[in-house]
Amino acid sequence: MNYTEVISTLLMIIGGVTILTNLIVQVFKTVTWDKIPTNFLALIVAEVLTLAAGAAYAQIQGIAITWYLVFAAVVVGLLSAYAAMLGYDKLVEALKNWPKKIE
Repeated sequence: MNYTEVISTLLMIIGGVTILTNLIVQVFKTVTWDKIPTNFLALIVAEVLTLAAGAAYAQIQGIAITWYLVFAAVVVGLLSAYAAMLGYDKLVEALKNWPKKIE
């Protein structure tokens, strides 16, 4: 497996985790009636999904899980949570303003 395949696979995993984080957070927001802060919920969901995806990827590829891989997964989880928090709000704002921009 060369470096371009590894990078493209990791980018797909990060994108998938971000999209799943957005979806799961929106579902949990409606279920919990906004009792849990959205940012905290997104952080927890992103970290769990990233650690699970990282562990699954390491198991499939036969990579030993070491402390720096766990640390990297936590950092990627933080970035994914940030992208999910910022991305969904910007998407909703863009969709609300979309008909106004066309006219």
